[in-house]
Amino acid sequence: QVQLVESGGGLVQPGGSLRLSCAASGSFFRSATMGWYRQVPGKQRDLVAAITSDVSTNYADSVKGRFTISRDNAKKMVFLQMNSLKPEDTAVYYCNLRNIRGNYWGQGTQVTVSS
Repeated sequence: QVQLVESGGGLVQPGGSLRLSCAASGSFFRSATMGWYRQVPGKQRDLVAAITSDVSTNYADSVKGRFTISRDNAKKMVFLQMNSLKPEDTAVYYCNLRNIRGNYWGQGTQVTVSS
């Protein structure tokens, strides 16, 4: 069974940085596409960044040049480095894993960008 646990969220001032981490358990991590999504109340959950098994990356236009997704297959972890944060980046961030067995979500971590 796949479990995802996010960490690293918190309160940061505009222009600051945070690094989110997601630890995965279970098999088939290496072949999985990993992603970070975010959601604000009343809106749909949107893709922020994704990284495939061959380390191809994809970013939402709103975070290109500011966020970087990476993965460590040996540790079964995925990271999201967030720089130059803006108030509009405030959301609950969710880790996602997709593999041949299904689509899995973490519990989410709150990121608040405010002065």
